[in-house]
Amino acid sequence: MIDRKALRKKALILVWVGFTWNFVEAAVALWSASVSSSVALFAFGLDSLIEIFAGAVLIWRLNLDEEQEENAESRALKLVGVTFFVLAVFVAFQSLATLTGFLVAPQESFVGIVLVVASAVLMTVLYVGKIRLAKKLGSRALRAEAVESLMCDLQDLTVLVGLGLNVLFGWWWADPVAALFLIPFLLKEGFEAFS
Repeated sequence: MIDRKALRKKALILVWVGFTWNFVEAAVALWSASVSSSVALFAFGLDSLIEIFAGAVLIWRLNLDEEQEENAESRALKLVGVTFFVLAVFVAFQSLATLTGFLVAPQESFVGIVLVVASAVLMTVLYVGKIRLAKKLGSRALRAEAVESLMCDLQDLTVLVGLGLNVLFGWWWADPVAALFLIPFLLKEGFEAFS
């Protein structure tokens, strides 16, 4: 027999860890983005803010008792789904504005590279833990929030490539182009949350 209360408590701990980390990540990423004019880092920081919202939704959802669970699951899933669409629109706008010259070309950001690597490690651990618990609990909302952690990892990789190419070769355009590669993944997850 599955002890749902114990599983929900474990899920809450993982969500709280990600929630707390995202505050730090958002602050450092947005500061670093403002210093370097990095679209990818700015999108990364905005994604951290969206993940804070998604984490708050999951914290609310996992604190409900079992009678309220089914209705809350559907609402939580849709709220998390909306965050994917918001991020996709923002990344598209910011990247295209940078590539067309409306925004300043990004500069090097070593702080951003360190932040992205640290985030990749933590988000991988959180994704694995959350996805296991989501399966055991049968929670699509927790699964969607876990996938958002995985999307953060994919974003980490693309941001790292963009920042790395800028540092190594001075290819400022690699930063916004890397961010554009995230949009199909974000839209897919957003649509899945509503299906």
